[in-house]
Amino acid sequence: MLENKQPGISKTDGRLVSLDAFRGAAIAAMILVNNPGKWSKVYAQFRHAQWNGWTFADCVFPFFLFIVGVAIAFSLGRRKESTDPGGKILPRILRRTCILFGLGLLLNGFPDYDLSDLRIPGVLQRIAICYLIASVFVLKTRIIIQVYATAGLLISYWLMLEFIPVPGVGAGSLEPGTNLASYVDGLLLQGHLWYNIRPFDPEGILSTIPAIGTTLMGVLTGHWLRSSRSVQEKAVGMLVGGILLLIAGQILNIWLPINKGIWTSSYAIFMTGMALACLAMFCWLMDVKGYKRPATPLLVFGMNAIAAYVLSELLSKTIRTLRVTQSDGTRIRLKTYIFDNFFAPLADGKRASLIFAVSFVFLMFLVVWAMWRKRWFLKV
Repeated sequence: MLENKQPGISKTDGRLVSLDAFRGAAIAAMILVNNPGKWSKVYAQFRHAQWNGWTFADCVFPFFLFIVGVAIAFSLGRRKESTDPGGKILPRILRRTCILFGLGLLLNGFPDYDLSDLRIPGVLQRIAICYLIASVFVLKTRIIIQVYATAGLLISYWLMLEFIPVPGVGAGSLEPGTNLASYVDGLLLQGHLWYNIRPFDPEGILSTIPAIGTTLMGVLTGHWLRSSRSVQEKAVGMLVGGILLLIAGQILNIWLPINKGIWTSSYAIFMTGMALACLAMFCWLMDVKGYKRPATPLLVFGMNAIAAYVLSELLSKTIRTLRVTQSDGTRIRLKTYIFDNFFAPLADGKRASLIFAVSFVFLMFLVVWAMWRKRWFLKV
């Protein structure tokens, strides 16, 4: 659903301006790492870690889920205080959840829509589930319960990975294909996963539990930002909290490796620390120091984040699907043709691939900028 609003950068629906800018940065980064010119020519930081550890690319999705949580605290917190949450808000939450999940399935199937092996999990599907559960917590529980729930989710997931045995493997394996999360995905979603040869999905069923924890940590941050403290206090508090969580995540990494593939609890804690520190920086620069205008491109992305992501995925799949005929009669993918003829001559392999990715982000910016100028904002 498109909403028509007056564009501006001083306020964004009552939230701190820095929140939309941070969301825009996360979406731009997500589009960047998803669209290199060639996957064989990518700088290490723009690839996901092979298994344990982390790179720049591994920060993007938890950042976005964290932002979803912050936004939930703002939007539902105000409605909970001003209206009866029963019966009015829940249908809207369910509707938004279904639309997000449906958009995710649409992207997974595009352009063939072969239901026999359609991938069911995905980025938007995980956002939908995390949004639903975190929203219910905000509407139905007190903040202290949300704190306990966050800790409980992360601890229980760790215990499950450590102590529930995988048939033929035993308990405690955290290796690819033999861990509990992979086993559950293969058992329940066989043939409908990101990687079906050795059943595994980075947005799988069990690993959504700590992802909900990431979203709830965003909710708790949103409560902090909605408090009566000064903006300076809020920024400093987030920075201190971020540093503490970064330290905690690194300590936990000794026993439970930081791992995006199965979204380990240490990964959730570490990445929330990183997100807190980044949001503190955005808050300090924009809401304390007032540097809003330089961040306009990020705000443009942030105010149409879902539209930017969906359009980028549709365009990416389209240019990878369409084929063109070369002068020698061979047929190649349109994306390969564009990269080889327009970007490869500009620089060596990795730099050319990065230039392609940056150009793709810029193209998406032009689209959402045009929407922003026309006051079109996609709300699901």
